[in-house]
Amino acid sequence: MTADQIFIFGLLGAVLALLVWGKIRYDLVAFGALVVAVLGGAVPAEKAFEGFGHDATIIVALVLIVSRAMINAGAVELIANYAISTTRPLPVHIGLMSITGAALSAIINNVAAIVILMSLDIEAAKKAGRSPSLSLMPLSYATILGGMITLIGTPSNIVIAQFRDRTLGDAYAMFDFAPVGLVCAVVGIAFVTAIGWRLIPEGKQQTPVGEPESDLFVAEAKVAEKSPVVGKTPAELYEEGDEKDVSILGLVRQGKRLPGFAAGTVIRKGDFLVLEGDPKSIEAFIGSNRLSMSTDEKQAGLTDKGMALVEAIVPEGARAVGRTAENMRLRYRQGVELLGVSRQGKRFRERVGRLTIQSGDVLLLLGPRDHVEDAAEWLGVLPLAERSHEVIQRRKALLAIGIFVLLIAAAALGFIALSIALSIAVAAYALLNIVGPRDIYESIEWPVIVLLGSLIPLGAAFEDAGGTQLITGAIIGQTEGLPVWVILAVVMAVTMILSDFLNSIVTVLIAAPIGVSVAQSLNVSPDPFLMAVAVAGTCGMLTPIGHKNNAIIMGPGGYRFGDYWRIGAPLEILMIAVGVPAILFFWPL
Repeated sequence: MTADQIFIFGLLGAVLALLVWGKIRYDLVAFGALVVAVLGGAVPAEKAFEGFGHDATIIVALVLIVSRAMINAGAVELIANYAISTTRPLPVHIGLMSITGAALSAIINNVAAIVILMSLDIEAAKKAGRSPSLSLMPLSYATILGGMITLIGTPSNIVIAQFRDRTLGDAYAMFDFAPVGLVCAVVGIAFVTAIGWRLIPEGKQQTPVGEPESDLFVAEAKVAEKSPVVGKTPAELYEEGDEKDVSILGLVRQGKRLPGFAAGTVIRKGDFLVLEGDPKSIEAFIGSNRLSMSTDEKQAGLTDKGMALVEAIVPEGARAVGRTAENMRLRYRQGVELLGVSRQGKRFRERVGRLTIQSGDVLLLLGPRDHVEDAAEWLGVLPLAERSHEVIQRRKALLAIGIFVLLIAAAALGFIALSIALSIAVAAYALLNIVGPRDIYESIEWPVIVLLGSLIPLGAAFEDAGGTQLITGAIIGQTEGLPVWVILAVVMAVTMILSDFLNSIVTVLIAAPIGVSVAQSLNVSPDPFLMAVAVAGTCGMLTPIGHKNNAIIMGPGGYRFGDYWRIGAPLEILMIAVGVPAILFFWPL
């Protein structure tokens, strides 16, 4: 080995050890390694930051913004609502959730898909009286498998596509991953639905980490002319209320609360429904029934813009204590609506806007986020940062989907580059107020961007130093005389083992050059080996650190580190058994 090879192998070995150790954030490890590589001469100074302008890095960032836009517009909720029901048998529930998760992961980032569907799955488990541990792990694996189907489903596919462009002169297109990815996803989902969930130890239901339970608020929602509740009675809405965890406490007509629960009173346009529930449940009920969150006709359309629901506690001595939202003219002075109030579980019959606020109350404020922050300061209340909820702009769901489909189709047909298509989509979503400036910056996982931007130059340095050839020689030497399909399976297995302990991006950056080099040594097409790396690099299923989705569900599912191999080990073996013939069928040697 040359001095350059010893240096780059030692540096990457240290990086891998630190990533497995996990005590230092992976983005800091990667950036620190880049600095060391520059100081050691492995990476030229003028190329040190090329990774941050690389197409793969830009596409990953844009995909995350598009995912946030789909969530804000209710496109994800629109699809997911059809998959959630507490009356279905568990295998059917797991199957439908897995199919939904895989489908969403193919069109948005798979991490975004699990974040959205996890809360729905936990809610379904709560209503069905079972532990979410039985369904969360299959859901996580399904979203991982779904990400294999398209170029934008997972960052590792983007890295593979860009690597092919750099080495072979042509990147993979949007749906080049689909034939193999679909086969693996279908077989994998069938496994987790029929067998996999039975291998999981049933744990206790837990509250998701970072998502403390909200108080129950009493809120009011105005009945619009085109609302489907017009002509119904509150009693007829009880079943839907139960599904969304919302209690319907009564009806307000012409400024007065009707006696009792007004269960048999026919609802009219202009009435107010009195609701009780947590903010997310109230928002979902209001949105699905096309009710207005604002009591003011002129401001009723505000929910078409980027709005937030923020919980804020009222301390002693706050300006709001002893006053009402009406006499403070909160809506007119601050552009913010008091949607609901929580008072230590107590119900009240006063109108929300006319309720005298007391210290210890928790207010549910509605408005543009910057307005809410200013209003909270003016009121002297303390916003609870971990209890902030975006208002979904459901009227824009089909528009958001249409823009996305149109631009992805243009990219798939080769009219424009994928990065440009996604850039146009983000610009359109921003102009339509589906995502605001804050959303754009907050939706990007900056540690992932730093990781990718730092490791791309290191990967190039590894190749330039001859590291790829050394590992390729070792693989060829150990598999000499074996059929090519066996060597393909070995490359897949080695990549999969790496993916169980390393970030998928790190894994494919290491394994992709090795796969191409092995293929060239065997005088066969490199595409089967790149597809093998793409599948195996995503399949980090043996451990919670192998894929971010597995880490996300660990707390809510009550899983231990050793629980993942129970379903992950047979699933990884199945992916090799299915993946190798599928790859060779669709991508001949």
